[in-house]
Amino acid sequence: MKITFITVGKTEDAYLKDGIEKYVKRIKHYTKLDIIELAELKNTKALTEEQQKTKEAELILKKVSPQDNLILLDEGGQEFTSVQFANYLNKRAVNSVSSLVFVVGGPYGFDESVYQRANDKLSLSRMTFSHQMVRLFFVEQLYRAFTIIKGEPYHHQ
Repeated sequence: MKITFITVGKTEDAYLKDGIEKYVKRIKHYTKLDIIELAELKNTKALTEEQQKTKEAELILKKVSPQDNLILLDEGGQEFTSVQFANYLNKRAVNSVSSLVFVVGGPYGFDESVYQRANDKLSLSRMTFSHQMVRLFFVEQLYRAFTIIKGEPYHHQ
């Protein structure tokens, strides 16, 4: 199973980049992971929030193919424990889902067209995190899920 992680904008802070890189290296022992950082929109002061979401949606949807299983990281999504998330991933692997695409949107969330295309929505927490931090939290949880699936000692219950 191939996993793609799409983010709007680049990761800025060095400590977050280092953390993300650490988990991405670990994940590659389990599956193929591609990270796509879409360029942030320029000159957004002249755009409404809806216009920004529409433009970001165009960038996101260009990166998604029809056979991809698109999962939005969204505050309104389903919440899982780490074990439940591992089961979620494992179930897709068993059901021969060949490509999962997880997306973190821009500062105003997703356009309706992205919600309509999505196969699922997941929430990492009911709390709000910066888009920068969500990236690190997600790749750590992805790594944790694979260690749970493989029965490795990273996760403790």
